[in-house]
Amino acid sequence: MTEICSAGQLKYINRIKRNKRIVFIARIMVFVLLIGSWELGAQLGFLNSFIFSSPSRIVRCFIDMSKSGLIWRHMWVTIYETLICFAIVICAGMLFAVLRWRFRMVFRIAEPYIVLLNSLPKSALAPVLIVWLGNNIKSIIVAAVSVAVFGAILSIYTAFIETDPEKIKLIRTLGGDRRHVLFKLVIPSSIPTIVNTMKVNLGLSLVGVIIGEFLAAKEGLGYLIIYGSQVFKMDWVLLSIVILCILSAVLYKLINILEKKVGR
Repeated sequence: MTEICSAGQLKYINRIKRNKRIVFIARIMVFVLLIGSWELGAQLGFLNSFIFSSPSRIVRCFIDMSKSGLIWRHMWVTIYETLICFAIVICAGMLFAVLRWRFRMVFRIAEPYIVLLNSLPKSALAPVLIVWLGNNIKSIIVAAVSVAVFGAILSIYTAFIETDPEKIKLIRTLGGDRRHVLFKLVIPSSIPTIVNTMKVNLGLSLVGVIIGEFLAAKEGLGYLIIYGSQVFKMDWVLLSIVILCILSAVLYKLINILEKKVGR
């Protein structure tokens, strides 16, 4: 059956599409303007290309490091550590949020300590973790998990306790127990919050991994940034930062795709 839209509806749809095109074109223009200004400033000497590098130097640096395979190795290490950290954060966040929902009295006692740990600057823990766990990948992952996990627990648990009490009462009236309330109502109704928490914690996991690599790594983009700044190879530093921006955008896009599938 063919759907017939009124003139007002078609006008509204066309306006929405036009606004999307304008936004997309404006974003491209801003990006081109920023990159062009950066390159022009470096070429004309307004910016010190040794310190600030330039887009063309970064591209050449990427090509050179790609040929040797160096940049791919560092990228893979950072991606691998980030994905492990992200998986641990989401699983631990769900587990502890469920336990906190189930044993509310116990976690009510522990709540001030969870809030305290969440607000503690995690970079302060990194040197201690190095002493405890050694200068290895375990220290990096634990430091990265500590950045995101407490916020994930608090966010997911908040969604759990905001479940409609009338629906919980209905399940109880029909003979359901805590297990039915949890798996049939609480978790499904909290899916949007869980997905949003995944969006936030994916970025936090990457931040935590980079912090860990600053202090306890021999590979990875964080290590490349620190090493490049120490030996004044600013092309390496800025190339690593650009790659981190691209990685963040790609990972965030993947979560958006997951959100759309969950929504359907």
